[in-house]
Amino acid sequence: MLKLILLYVMAALYVAAGVNHFLRPRMYARIIPPYLPAPEVLNYVAGAAEVVLGVALLFPVTRPWAAWGIIALLIAVFPANLYMYQQGTAGIPSWALLLRLPLQGALIAWAWWYTK
Repeated sequence: MLKLILLYVMAALYVAAGVNHFLRPRMYARIIPPYLPAPEVLNYVAGAAEVVLGVALLFPVTRPWAAWGIIALLIAVFPANLYMYQQGTAGIPSWALLLRLPLQGALIAWAWWYTK
C-alpha cells in the first residue's frame, strides 16, 4: 500500500514540476549551464518530459518505461543542479543547493523502485 501511495506522490510531483517549467520558464532557463544550447527550449523539453513521465507512472503498462525515463531525466538535469550550486541562486541558501545534489540519488532510487 505504501508503494502505491508513494507512486501517486511521485507522479503528482513530476507533473507539478513539469507544469512549473511552463509557468516560470525564466527561472529554469537561467539555471541551465551556459555550455548547453537553447536553454529556453531545453527548459520546455524537460518540463514536457516531466509531465509525460509523471502521467505515465500511473498506468501499469507504461510504469517501468516512465520510471526509467525519470531516472534518465534526473541524470540529464544533474548538470543544471550542479551549476545552480556553483553559481548560487538568490534566495536559496548554498547549504540547501548542496543538499539537493545527493537528493538526486534518492530520487533515482525512488524511481528505480518502479522499474520492475
